[in-house]
Amino acid sequence: MSRTATATPPGPVPAAATGAKPWRGKERVLASAFVGTTIEWYDFYLYGTAAALIFNVQFFPTGSELGSLLASFATLAVGFFARPLGGIVAGHLGDRIGRKALLVASLVTMGVASTLIGLMPTFESIGWWAAVGLVVLRILQGLSAGAEWGGSALLSVEHAPAGSRGLFGSFTQIGSAAGMLLATSAFFTVQAVLTDEQFAQFGWRIPFVASALLIVLGLWIRLGVSDAPEFLAHKESGNVPKRPLWEVVTRHPRVLLVTIGLRLAQNSVYYLITVYMLTYLASQRGDSTSGITAVMIASAIGLVTGPFWGWMSDRVGRKAVTLGGIIGIGVFGWLFFAFLDAGPLILLPIVVVLGMNLAHDAVYGPQAAWFAEQFPIEVRYSGVNMGYQLGTVIGGGIMPMIAALLFVAGGNTPWLICGYLTLLCVLSGLAALAAHDPARAEARTTPRTPSVKENAPR
Repeated sequence: MSRTATATPPGPVPAAATGAKPWRGKERVLASAFVGTTIEWYDFYLYGTAAALIFNVQFFPTGSELGSLLASFATLAVGFFARPLGGIVAGHLGDRIGRKALLVASLVTMGVASTLIGLMPTFESIGWWAAVGLVVLRILQGLSAGAEWGGSALLSVEHAPAGSRGLFGSFTQIGSAAGMLLATSAFFTVQAVLTDEQFAQFGWRIPFVASALLIVLGLWIRLGVSDAPEFLAHKESGNVPKRPLWEVVTRHPRVLLVTIGLRLAQNSVYYLITVYMLTYLASQRGDSTSGITAVMIASAIGLVTGPFWGWMSDRVGRKAVTLGGIIGIGVFGWLFFAFLDAGPLILLPIVVVLGMNLAHDAVYGPQAAWFAEQFPIEVRYSGVNMGYQLGTVIGGGIMPMIAALLFVAGGNTPWLICGYLTLLCVLSGLAALAAHDPARAEARTTPRTPSVKENAPR
């Protein structure tokens, strides 16, 4: 990044300077970040669970168990490949128009796509058109998710007082955990109430169709929130770039690579746990419920650990917290698959909590604030969206499919999967070392207001 670029701190006065609680007067902003993102990710993660349990059989009957599974996971990946495009469009409009408008549009798009997935006929009814329709709707989900995260993260972080950006940004992050909790809980409840035949026939559709009701709640909250004063002042200044994404690529390529790298290990281990583990346990241990239960427990705990790690990054710096999490992910991968192969599944929730809430959340919790701190405000939406979404495609979107291939390539053993995750941890660690980290300096100088220079990316 150019040394001449400056990034105005999202909140002008540290909360400690006034004695006020940092969230006072910001409750609706935090609710918007949390509830809206929860609904978005509920819809997005429903697809991942269904891809592991249902879609491979009902939409992709290739005659080969591996072929059907790979086809199902490929459509899961399609959503991730669409996310950068959604991020590009949303970033361009978000930097020029505002964050709120894009968040409302993304919420509506996701709700419509998810409801239609729940109504989609299967292969038995309309043949391969069922798969085509599923792919189209998954693309719409991806476009919506690509617009969602950056806008929600910036809306919360830019409303935050200096010294509390990690905490505020974590409300966007825990929307992911809450969305996963809702998605897995919905499938768990439907499976518990219905027989296997009823679940396969119509039960899996219920969580998708129910998303239409959640959209109403999300819209009510989001429509009552305005863009942050920092962005409104920037917009009124007339210093709005015509091509913000081009400026990111040409003026801030180093920071873009850093943000991509920060996503790799964290997003990969997330999808190994929440998607691939379900298939792995079903095929290797004949168990299709223990994994969902463990993910539900970890997702619930994530509602606490996400804000904790965000708050901790405000106290000791983003870099220290993130590097600790990346190292934890690297070690966890090897222990995780050893346990899945031979460990008592009654202890699986404990193992998943160690990977998700201690290692993964330490990286993910501070991420919204840290990404926002890398880019100046005039290109911030475009920058964080592009880095986040490209890192998601490389790190998470294709991970279940890559894991399935590496398992076969490794002689039906997971050692290549573990090695691949370790490589991603090395890349993420290098990105964390290269990232600008103003939080530690702010913690040392609070209650003094940090200067623009202190917060400028280096």
